[in-house]
Amino acid sequence: MLDQLGRLLAALEAEPDPPTTVREAADALRVHIADSLSGLEAEPVAAARSIADLGAGAGFPGLVLAAALPATRVDLVESTRRKCEVIDRLATAAGLGKARSVASRAEEWAIGEGREGYEVVTARALAPLPVVAEYAAPLLAPGGYLVAWKGIRDPEEEAAGAAAAAPLGLSVGEVLAVTPFPEAHSRHLHLFQKTGATPPGFPRRPGMAAKRPLA
Repeated sequence: MLDQLGRLLAALEAEPDPPTTVREAADALRVHIADSLSGLEAEPVAAARSIADLGAGAGFPGLVLAAALPATRVDLVESTRRKCEVIDRLATAAGLGKARSVASRAEEWAIGEGREGYEVVTARALAPLPVVAEYAAPLLAPGGYLVAWKGIRDPEEEAAGAAAAAPLGLSVGEVLAVTPFPEAHSRHLHLFQKTGATPPGFPRRPGMAAKRPLA
C-alpha cells in the first residue's frame, strides 16, 4: 500500500491537468491521503468488497481506498470526463488495477449497471446530506452503507439528512469523529445503512436531487 500511495502522490504532483489545487506531495499527503484513509475507521468501509466513490473529482477518497483495500473493486463516479481521464492516469501510475473511473452522473449510473451494485458508497465534500443520500440509495445493495465525509456537525443538515433518508430506504447510523492529521478539526464520517428497498421513481432525473431535495 505504501508504495502505491507514494506513486499516487508522485503522479498527482506531476499531473499536467490536476482537478485540485492541492497537488504538492507534502500537502496532498495530509489533505488527500490521510483524509481519505480516515474512512477506514468506518467498519463497513474497511470490510467492503465493492465501493462507489461519488463525485470523485481528482480521485479521493476512491484511489486511496483502492490502495488500502487491494481486493476491493472501486468505481470512481465522476460526471466530468476530463477528471475521469486524470483519475485513470493516476490509477495506472499507482498500479491500482481494481480502481476505474465511471464517466457518468450518479443518477444515470444508478439506472443501469450501477444499480444496487455496491456494498459502500462514499462521498467526500460532495453535497448536503439529503442530496448525497438520494444519490447513494439506488446504488447500494441491501444492507449496504453510505459514508459521507463532512466537517463540523450541523444539526439542521443532519435532521434534513434523516428526513430524506427514510423514504429512500436508508436508516441513519453513527457519526464518527475522525482526526486524519493534527491540523484537521471537526471532521466527521456520517453513516447511513440501506435497510429498505429504494422506492420506484428513484433515482429522479439528473439534477433534481440538488434542485428539489427531499428535505
